[in-house]
Amino acid sequence: MRSSIEDPDKPLVASICTFFLKPEMLHIYRQITGLKSFDTFVITRYRQNADRFPFSDIEPLVPPKRNLLLRGYLKYVSRQPSLIYRGEYDAIRRILIGRNPDLIHVYFGNTGVHLLPLLMRWDRAWVVSFHGMDVQSRPKEKGYDRKLRQLLALAPLVLVRSQSLGDRLRDLGCDSEKIRLNRTGIPLESFPYIERPVPASGEWRIVQACRLIEKKGLLTTLAAFGRFLADYPKSRLIIAGEGPLRDTLMRRISELSLGSHVTLTGLLKQEKLFRIYNESHIFAHPSELTPDSNQEGIPNSMLEAMASGLPVVATQHGGIPEAVTDGKDGYLVPERDEEGLYQAMLRLVNQPEDWRRMGRHASQSVAKDFEQGTQISRLEAIYSEAVASCR
Repeated sequence: MRSSIEDPDKPLVASICTFFLKPEMLHIYRQITGLKSFDTFVITRYRQNADRFPFSDIEPLVPPKRNLLLRGYLKYVSRQPSLIYRGEYDAIRRILIGRNPDLIHVYFGNTGVHLLPLLMRWDRAWVVSFHGMDVQSRPKEKGYDRKLRQLLALAPLVLVRSQSLGDRLRDLGCDSEKIRLNRTGIPLESFPYIERPVPASGEWRIVQACRLIEKKGLLTTLAAFGRFLADYPKSRLIIAGEGPLRDTLMRRISELSLGSHVTLTGLLKQEKLFRIYNESHIFAHPSELTPDSNQEGIPNSMLEAMASGLPVVATQHGGIPEAVTDGKDGYLVPERDEEGLYQAMLRLVNQPEDWRRMGRHASQSVAKDFEQGTQISRLEAIYSEAVASCR
């Protein structure tokens, strides 16, 4: 039965997201709340940050209490997957029967692997979307790679945030015909273009906003900034975000004697982050492929900074070259290239007219390729295609 808050004339999507939502999942929130011709409700196991991401139509995944003997039998004797022996299969099935959606959207690939027993039995439309970390190998999870290939073979449509992620899935055996580009949408009204003056006395501000994890290349940023500081001793680096590398970064900042020139702000609300963009001159994001193949899609923070008029210094990694054209929106260098990143920073500040031009072009690029309304319309077209294909 449909909820009273839904429009009966609109198709209904069940958005399955294990964590709704982690702080770095703002792009998912924008996508779900931006739907116009579809209604959606969320099935989640962990409701998080409700004040930051308010959403009323939540179906919490609460598996029924199971007899321990039955659970043990299902797990150790029948060798059933965890979705079955934990009781999640029955819990999700009850929700789907009650809500009667036209389509399931599974966020992300690793969740799709977990839900395989359910998806194999689902007789309506469904799609799964990949965002970057969910294409990495998981050697500690027995059979994961095999199940991922099975998911890709089974899925009617597969959504990717960047063409580079699509290429990675093709390498894993996904049929090119079922891959659809589902880019991040940026609300341009929240990040208007700002004309910045050249800073007086060389007080350049460089910002990187991201989760503090290995693939973001933060140690490369610090090394390059340390060299840049020798040329522009009044410059500053602001790193906005939180994550497991924070202590490592603090130690490295101390080792490089950068303490008075680098600020770690922690996780910021959008209003504060935009003020930092407004006060900055360059956005840095030297992403890199990690040993476990954790790959970047297209960083949301980079797109937001570009929309506000910040030129970019970044790497030729993942989906970044799909958003940043080298020499037009900023400069791209190889991964882990400290010297190259430093030289890119230097080229921008030593050529103020190029710095201004690239900032304007970066804003125009985001408006052209990543505007939120356009991307929502494209997502809904994918939904409509998936629903039509199952009739």
